[in-house]
Amino acid sequence: MGGGICALSGLLSGVFVFIALNTFFLKSQQDYTELFSGIISIMIITFSGFFDDLASKQVKYEGFTYKKGLKQWQKPLLTLPAVIPLMVINAGSTVINLPVFGFIDLGLLYPLLIIPVGIIGCANMVNLLGGFNGLEASMGAVYTLSLGLFALSIGENLVALMLLCSTAALIAFLIFNYFPAKIFPGDSLTYFLGVLVAVCAIMADMEKFALITMSLFIIEGLLKAASFIKLKKFASSLGMLDDSTGIIKSKYNKIYSLTHFAMGKKGATEQQIVIRLLIMQVFVAIIPWLLYA
Repeated sequence: MGGGICALSGLLSGVFVFIALNTFFLKSQQDYTELFSGIISIMIITFSGFFDDLASKQVKYEGFTYKKGLKQWQKPLLTLPAVIPLMVINAGSTVINLPVFGFIDLGLLYPLLIIPVGIIGCANMVNLLGGFNGLEASMGAVYTLSLGLFALSIGENLVALMLLCSTAALIAFLIFNYFPAKIFPGDSLTYFLGVLVAVCAIMADMEKFALITMSLFIIEGLLKAASFIKLKKFASSLGMLDDSTGIIKSKYNKIYSLTHFAMGKKGATEQQIVIRLLIMQVFVAIIPWLLYA
């Protein structure tokens, strides 16, 4: 557990080396206020996830071992302080570009509503889709790379730096996290990834691009909501494991998670599920590039 600390360390190392080179060798006078506010928000939420990892206990469920930590209502409360650093500096632009609606000027609602909802929602959103070796890190590497390159293309170099440093850290983490995993991501990594995307989207004013890139997690949230309405509880993303074949099948007749879709009717191995979802993420990450081309 605690993979978010590894990714956070990679992000901080890259950012601090860049700032040191800029300050001492290039004699740059660049203002890093927004950058450090974003990093503080990322650190607060990552450590909130890490505390959840520390409080968790291993639970066996249909052949899988997963953790059960803080209650669902406690997690958003722990992440709430992370909105303050970006709120107080009024980060981003009050004019946002959303799919369908286009450009909207939200004025004071942006720092008071959009920033908190965006950060808390995104931090918890990434946590919905996971549980398989290498899934969180591999999908994270894809969408941070896509978002980082887009930030670079629009001249948001500091945001691109944060995202691409995180991509490199995730690839390094994935070496040890892919099946069979030697280390696990835990909530600290999913929280890290969620808040990273939210913070960078706000700082670079690329909410529309980020929403499309992260649409799989929005779909996952809708599927989980449908499962709660139908089953009176949230469906598990995991499945039933056949130890003899390694095949995982969904325990539900309907699709209540993208992992169920990746399993297919006949089931699939853990590696196949991860690869299928990764391909879906690559495809989704390409879509906004086609729209902006």
